[in-house]
Order: sequence, then structure tokens, then C-alpha cells
Amino acid sequence: MAHSSRVTPPAGRPSGDLLHVTVGLALLLGVWSVGALEVSTGKVSFIEAMNGSTVLLPCTYSSCIGIKNLYFNWHYNDNGTMNKLCEAVIPVEGVEPNKVSVFHDRVDFVGSSKTQNISILLWNITFEDQGQYICFAKNPKEKNRNHSAIFTLYVVEQMREVDNTLTVIIVSALGGVIGLVVLVMVIKAVVVHFLHKDDEKNKECLVSSSGNDNTENGLPGAKGGDTNKATPKA
Repeated sequence: MAHSSRVTPPAGRPSGDLLHVTVGLALLLGVWSVGALEVSTGKVSFIEAMNGSTVLLPCTYSSCIGIKNLYFNWHYNDNGTMNKLCEAVIPVEGVEPNKVSVFHDRVDFVGSSKTQNISILLWNITFEDQGQYICFAKNPKEKNRNHSAIFTLYVVEQMREVDNTLTVIIVSALGGVIGLVVLVMVIKAVVVHFLHKDDEKNKECLVSSSGNDNTENGLPGAKGGDTNKATPKA
């Protein structure tokens, strides 16, 4: 009677089905990460502004698979207490939100879904406004995928003066070097010009001297009379 035997994969090596499932999950996660919603406050995540001025708190969103009923809001982190500044819902890409709810009397929404912009303005800032501002968004089209970014505001009495001494020194040095190079090129051109004239004069002198030597030696083409000329017959 024949006995059937089942081959068990070696320990530490996944079976074929498990391997296929693992590869499939990796591919799905890769696609998900590519199309995932992201919000950004730009390359610089902070700003330093004077007391009493108006500042822009920037934020943009992006999603490779698009949005639907994208929810966003802004919060201010007041020593651990999150104070909501505004919120709204963007129906679809390129359509402005029907209503932006603002919960702060010195905040204005200045973004536009046409440019994927959900930035706000903060008017007449005070030292109490200093701190972290959080931009948050959630996209139901990506199974409520959400993302947030932090923008930090520093409030000062007056802006710091930038010391441009080193910059002035560098620019002056470069200007001096460029001026010196131009001067050298001009002098070189003048010298070459005069040397060229001297060469022409030397050539003229050589030609003239050669003509005089031929005349004195009675060579053909000389202007002097022929001493061997026959005496005319009577």
C-alpha cells in the first residue's frame, strides 16, 4: 500500500502562498504610499515676525489619487491646549469649499482649492500668538487618510539687523579683481598695438635699406648711370 507524503517547506522559508500574499501586500502598500494624502507648510517651517504685523501661515495639500470631501482645519497649540482656528470641507478637486468656519477674530482663510492651498492669515499678531500652528487634512477618498504639518511663529519686538560687512568685503574684492583683469587686458592690447606698429616700421626700414644697397652696388634696377656704356661713334 502506497503512503502519500506531504513536503513541508524548510523552517524559515515562507510557503508559496505566503510568499504571494507578502508580495501582494508590499505592492499595495507601495501604491498606497505613492497616492497618500500629504500636507506641507513649505520648505521653511517657521517665520519670525514683528509684534503688530500680519503673517501668512502657509499650507498646501496633495494626493495622487485625488480628493473627495477633503476636510481640513487649523489649530493653535496653546501650551498643550489645541485651539481650533478654522475648518472647512472641499467637495472635489478645483471646487472651493461652500463655507469656511473661522473661530478666531484675527484669522482669515486665504487659500484656494484650485491651487491646493489651505493657507490662513493672522492679523495684528501679539507675543501671545507665538507658538506652533498645525495644519491638518483628512481625505475620505483614501479611507480617511489624514496628515498634518506644523508651522512655528516667533514674535519679536523688532527685526534683527543683518550684518552685511562680510558680503560687502567679498563683493568689493571681486570687483577689484575684475577691474584689475580688465586693466591688464587693456594694457596688453595697447602694447600689442604699438609692437605691431614697430614691426611695420622695421619692415619698411629693411625694404628701404635693401633698395639703397642695390643702388650703390650697381645692381640691375639701380637708378645710377651705366659706367660701361659705349662711346658714341662720330
